[in-house]
Amino acid sequence: MQVPLQFEFQANQTFNSYYPGNNGEILEQLQKLATGGSEQQIFLWGDNGSGKSHLLQACCQLATKTNKEPFYLELAAGRLPNPALLEGLEHLELVCLDNIQYIADHPDWEHAFFNFYNAHRQANHQLVLAADCPPKYLSFELPDLKTRMGWGLTLKIQPLREDQLIDALSHKAHFLGFDIPPAVGRFLLNHYVHDVAALWLLLDRIDRATLAAQRKLTIPFLKQILSNNA
Repeated sequence: MQVPLQFEFQANQTFNSYYPGNNGEILEQLQKLATGGSEQQIFLWGDNGSGKSHLLQACCQLATKTNKEPFYLELAAGRLPNPALLEGLEHLELVCLDNIQYIADHPDWEHAFFNFYNAHRQANHQLVLAADCPPKYLSFELPDLKTRMGWGLTLKIQPLREDQLIDALSHKAHFLGFDIPPAVGRFLLNHYVHDVAALWLLLDRIDRATLAAQRKLTIPFLKQILSNNA
């Protein structure tokens, strides 16, 4: 048996630090699976920036608290690792694969994943997959593999409404260790960024700046941060 590569936990990506919006049921289903619930497979899909990676990391962290051995892998377009990476993963109780859409049209990866999938499921282990589209739109060349993607629960992450974004900003900032007053959050959304994925990246920059300056976040300070990092 090949020993799978270790992956790095993102300590701040837990269920508690995820702002659910209208996705409370999704969190409940993932938490049940991660703690040994009866569901064997969940396929999660949603827009870029909706928090799929965060939720898969959260599953792994919760699973470790119940003495499970989880594994997380984020796939990237044009930078797929050797599919031999999957060898041995079928022995792990929980496997979370992020951006599964990127293995489409790569026959070596599709076949390796198909073999892993069958062995992992036969062992009655649990699997969480994430993609940017529902299973029926995955362009897999292996029809049987595409069929298997729909064998469990398929859940769509609902995007945050405009009014929920400010609450989400405040929620995430709290777990990073700083505060975003509502007025500052509104200013940020109205004047700088509307793309959710870019917003979370910007939040990390603001976190580093407030920590370095030991200052509370105000609108003038926000302008200074964004000006310095333009």
